[in-house]
Amino acid sequence: MRPSITRLLVANRGESARRIFRTARELGIATVAVFTEVDRDAPFVGEADEAVALDRLSDRGPAAYLDAAALVEAARRAGANAVHPGFGLLAEDAGFAWRCAEAGLIYVGPSPEAIATLASKLESKTLAAEAGVPVLSAEEVDGYPPGKLEAAAEVLGWPVAVKASAGGGGRAMRVVGEGDDLVGVVEAVRREATAAFGDGTVFFEPWLEDARHIDVQVFADGSGRAVHLFERDSTVVYGHRHSGGHSRTPGPVIVEAPAPKLAQPLRERLVAAALAVAEAAGYVGAGTVEFLVSGEQLWFVEMNSRLEMAHPVTEAILGLDLVDMQLAVAEGRPLPVEARHCSPSGHAIGVRLCASDPVDGFRPHSERLRRFEVDPLPGIRVETGLVSGSRIGDDPGLATIVASAPTRAEAVRRMVRALESLRVHGPRTNRDLLIAALSHPEFGAGTVDAGFLDRHHAALAVPRGGTAAQRLHAVAAALAGVTGPAGSATFTSPTGEWVEVAYRQDASGMVTAVTVDGSPIPDLRVGGITAQAVDLEVEGLRRRVAVARDGDVVDCDSPLGHTELVLRKVCYEA
Repeated sequence: MRPSITRLLVANRGESARRIFRTARELGIATVAVFTEVDRDAPFVGEADEAVALDRLSDRGPAAYLDAAALVEAARRAGANAVHPGFGLLAEDAGFAWRCAEAGLIYVGPSPEAIATLASKLESKTLAAEAGVPVLSAEEVDGYPPGKLEAAAEVLGWPVAVKASAGGGGRAMRVVGEGDDLVGVVEAVRREATAAFGDGTVFFEPWLEDARHIDVQVFADGSGRAVHLFERDSTVVYGHRHSGGHSRTPGPVIVEAPAPKLAQPLRERLVAAALAVAEAAGYVGAGTVEFLVSGEQLWFVEMNSRLEMAHPVTEAILGLDLVDMQLAVAEGRPLPVEARHCSPSGHAIGVRLCASDPVDGFRPHSERLRRFEVDPLPGIRVETGLVSGSRIGDDPGLATIVASAPTRAEAVRRMVRALESLRVHGPRTNRDLLIAALSHPEFGAGTVDAGFLDRHHAALAVPRGGTAAQRLHAVAAALAGVTGPAGSATFTSPTGEWVEVAYRQDASGMVTAVTVDGSPIPDLRVGGITAQAVDLEVEGLRRRVAVARDGDVVDCDSPLGHTELVLRKVCYEA
């Protein structure tokens, strides 16, 4: 048995830190946060028992969260005897794990040797193949001239995935078709990998557009006992051909467990292959083994030496606390009995809500969240590092939202309802794309593949409501500010167009006429009006439009979706 963890430093921020702090508090473990100046007032800092300013220990600015020496020194200053690397890139940094060990700190994760082996996708493929697990062909292309790059892609077959050997999470990866700028993509991936992971090694791999991405959650303790905690389907990823090359484009945006339409014999082969890779790596702790599946075939892709942001999906169907298990294994304790003899119950769907615009190549939006609220609906769990008023940093991730229910159809329905009712004001988000994807017949049938978002991008990326919603929301925004018997208000719509709403009231305050850009809305009736909401009935269908004003920006939410309007001019008549 190792010493007990008494004071835990979490070497991450935001959502990861808050999630780990929650379990640590339940276990009676004191917590330590680290922060840079930009995060000084972030929720995770206030939720820790103590917090260390990394700016005092590192000159790397926002990148101080990856400064291993500064993080170890922060642990020493705070008196922490253990470090959790969080769910991000630091968990795959063998050098950080070595530094923690040398400083006498308990590291919540696998050994540095296992991390180093698995950090290289090429090296881990070799490991898996030697363990008898099928792997996709791969060709390292460093130093290849343009002609040889094309020849290598021809041999593998178009399209090809251009990947960094280091890192993960969907970063430094592009899909290239025949006739695309292969040389330019290789250089872009190499630059991104070098900047993000310190390793610019690039390789080609066949891109199987009809395949599914299946992850297997594994756990192993120090006694050599390893278990699988079943699988998650992470097939729905941001379209690699519509990402605009943004370095912060995340990976899976919809994850579910159990994986739909997965025959039991294939499931058994998947989990057996995952455990074989973990055993070959001498793995201890929590890990995620990623596979591609097509028909009855499976191929190992990589193994991430950490918990994924999507781990609450697995927790929802098993009733386990995976962070609790991580801490237990780090203390040298065996895996709990309930983890060794568990079976799934019900179904869970997880989505990654991001401040990125699907209409504009998933371009990240870094700005202030004027409002961020998720209704406390049954079966809904929200993991986030942000609150209303928070400033979004360099990571566009806003929240992981999980819906669980007895059946898949019920879980999907709960998730759609939660997304429709949430209020997220400020950045452009992928909320409407998630709703459209979850409502698509292919997703409903459980038959999506890796090309799903690329294939349907044009339809899925269209915001809900459209012009009709913008017109109705502009009416609500104007009426919510009514102070006289008649007048007009002019707004700029999300598309950049000007919208003018003119209205008239009688002596009792009842609205008698409304026009938008000079034209009446057919069969419009106006119900209750307050500064926060307006009831509008069009052709017999009544909807409540919530209105929130912040300076000249007016946010409107209704069953038609969300519209951000900018007030340009208001005129009241006597």
